[in-house]
Amino acid sequence: MTREGVPPAAAPRAARAAAVPASTYRLQLQPGFPFAAAEHAVPYLAGLGVSHLHLSPVLTAVPGSTHGYDVTDHGTVREELGGERGLRALSATARAHGLGLVLDIVPNHMAVPADLRLNRPLWEVLREGRGSPWARWFDIDWAAGGGRVLLPVLGERLHEALPHIRVEDGTLRYHDHILPLREGTEGLPLPELCAAQHYRLVWWRLGRSELNYRRFFTISGLIGVRVEDPEVFAATHRKVLQLLREGVADGLRVDHPDGLADPGGYLRRLHEESDGRWTVVEKILADGEPLPGSWPVAGTTGYDALRQVDGLFVDPQGHGELEACYRTFTGAQADLGGEWEATRLRAAHRVLTHDLAAETERLTRTAVRACADSPDLSLRDHAPWALRTALCELLVRLPVYRPYTAQGVRPDPRDAALLEGAAQGAREAFRLSAEGAAVDAVLRLALGDAGDCAAGAEFPVRFAQLSSALRAKSVEDAAFYRYVPLLSACEVGGEPGRPAVRPEGFHAYCARMQRDRPASGTVLSTHDTKRSGDARAALAVLSECPQRWAELLAGTDLSGAPDRHTAWVYWQTALALGAFPPPPGRLVPALLKAVREAGLRTTWTEGDAEYEAAVERFVTAQRDGAGARALAGFAAELAPYVRANVLGAALLQLTMPGVPELYQGTEHTYRALVDPDNRDPATIAERGSALDAEKSRLTAAALRLRADHPELFLPGARWAPTYEPLYAEGERAAHCVAFVRTGAVLTAVTRLSLRLELRGGWGSTRLTLPEGIWQDALAEEGSPRELTGTVPLGRLFGSAPVAVLTRRT
Repeated sequence: MTREGVPPAAAPRAARAAAVPASTYRLQLQPGFPFAAAEHAVPYLAGLGVSHLHLSPVLTAVPGSTHGYDVTDHGTVREELGGERGLRALSATARAHGLGLVLDIVPNHMAVPADLRLNRPLWEVLREGRGSPWARWFDIDWAAGGGRVLLPVLGERLHEALPHIRVEDGTLRYHDHILPLREGTEGLPLPELCAAQHYRLVWWRLGRSELNYRRFFTISGLIGVRVEDPEVFAATHRKVLQLLREGVADGLRVDHPDGLADPGGYLRRLHEESDGRWTVVEKILADGEPLPGSWPVAGTTGYDALRQVDGLFVDPQGHGELEACYRTFTGAQADLGGEWEATRLRAAHRVLTHDLAAETERLTRTAVRACADSPDLSLRDHAPWALRTALCELLVRLPVYRPYTAQGVRPDPRDAALLEGAAQGAREAFRLSAEGAAVDAVLRLALGDAGDCAAGAEFPVRFAQLSSALRAKSVEDAAFYRYVPLLSACEVGGEPGRPAVRPEGFHAYCARMQRDRPASGTVLSTHDTKRSGDARAALAVLSECPQRWAELLAGTDLSGAPDRHTAWVYWQTALALGAFPPPPGRLVPALLKAVREAGLRTTWTEGDAEYEAAVERFVTAQRDGAGARALAGFAAELAPYVRANVLGAALLQLTMPGVPELYQGTEHTYRALVDPDNRDPATIAERGSALDAEKSRLTAAALRLRADHPELFLPGARWAPTYEPLYAEGERAAHCVAFVRTGAVLTAVTRLSLRLELRGGWGSTRLTLPEGIWQDALAEEGSPRELTGTVPLGRLFGSAPVAVLTRRT
């Protein structure tokens, strides 16, 4: 150790080629923020202390895309961002500053662009049909479509659309859509020409129930890719693997692995082909669910860590009181927002039979075939309606995104237990126990126990893929917007019904991560979070003052509100954003998205224009009203406690086990709502508030510790970092969370600071530091602080609600 309070640096940062990033910084690339803009930001980000830039998808995507997940060509780097030359220039500049690159890849799907020429594999399939050599690329149910691919792109029924359809330059045109023509059909009359194609043009509304290709969730504009096919894997990963081999990039983030037929098999192939590069997967884990041990990845992208950190700042008792206030205020019935589990279950039933109707019917057909073809006669004699009901009732009761089972493979005991537990409740949906035997048949199919038949092999794959889509759409995109006592709890990977996490639970999670996945990702904000980490930190304080919140709302004018549920959502959203007066330009899109996703009065596809106009009027009218002024005053009162949450969450994430990722701009305070609010081009600049400066200084200090001393935080060939919980002593001990990394860096944060103040402060509560002299890494320059032995928490947190200490000897 040095006298400056940290160990001697392992090696110059620019000279190290670390296999595991010390930290990553996510940049959302788009035409308004291309590779050149990212390159311009490199010196600043290197100075901040990050080790790697994490880039949103870089392969060619639909023109104008602001996210890049709608890939059209896996073989080229997107020209709108600067092309491969621009990416290589960015990489070279990053390396000159000691930084690496992590790429975000999208194996699950490709875009179905309006101009289908942009997606050559799909163009050829639609031109040549199921006999095309490209047909193996896509997950298409040819039998269900009568040998044709359903394309739900028409704005009206076919006979109404015919006047807008024409043949031009050897292609079929419909408004901005450009489609291929089957050879020899160009001269046919238009109705016959449409009927002669390998695809069927239909009204867009038919996609919900008739689609015959796998899609990404409910988005018909994204078609499932069969990367389980070795040829397809090779073609879709050639460019990315080249960029890795040639040193342009160093690691990978894998988008939505749960959509794949065989996630484990895919990840093993990727691990082998990438020479074991650091890879994290966007796997959303349920509370307590482990990542499959057979997956050769560093870990997840970090939503599980987000849930743990957020939960520390939720008061369990106060959350219960807030729930009661919410029910009283909204009058929501149990299964429409009043109770979490009832709301989740109703949303799941609706999504399966409505939004995912096509996928549910495909799975039902597979079950019928599997039962008919299985050599096991006990699977016979189940009516299609009974199998459909059984699989639906099983799916809605699964508490995870998906199981990982396959025909003829002994299921993991955890997967088996989850499926069998769901089956117990599913049987109760049948009035006759004899008909309920269909549940046992579907359970066996899902476990891969159908005997040797093609449909039996297909069923567990389809079941798992539908399960993950169902969980995303029914929980994240429906129930999270219906059950809203505390909006910050309605987050990806969250548990809205029980959002609080006690310090003991947090420490247990961190110990597991240190043991099992020490290089897994951790996040607080992403391009997909419903609200940024700082916005959620502000909302979490409501669990410490639920009655005060109820009183505030009781004093607002609700005469213009479309309903009380939307009013509740609006006021919490405005508090989360923290801008006063509340800006309609940001709040109107967020509220419209909230009511559409909730689906209680309007939806994306079945909109109620009058209701949505009422929502917009209500949001706009609040800007200069008395309610907004009262909210601004309330927010000012909460500011010290929001500060404690913002700084506490940031420090925990930066120093807990794992590789921390900063989303663009979050080194400062960052209050953002759901997309598109959180996907603006990155703004790399200093900001003005005191909390901005405080958070930025804390972030930089922690990142530089990690960058200069990876051996304290991340596993290496010659060292093994450790995680040791510390527990305060005294009457307010539960308000402190503390731990030590590898005996050299100590983190301590304040939790539930408003409750702490109401209880009279720290009093005699104290923390005993491990042996040695500990220096304050956040002390002002020229004002060093050293601590040793047992320290009163009132002293430790005298100038800030958090502390990070380094030991010297």
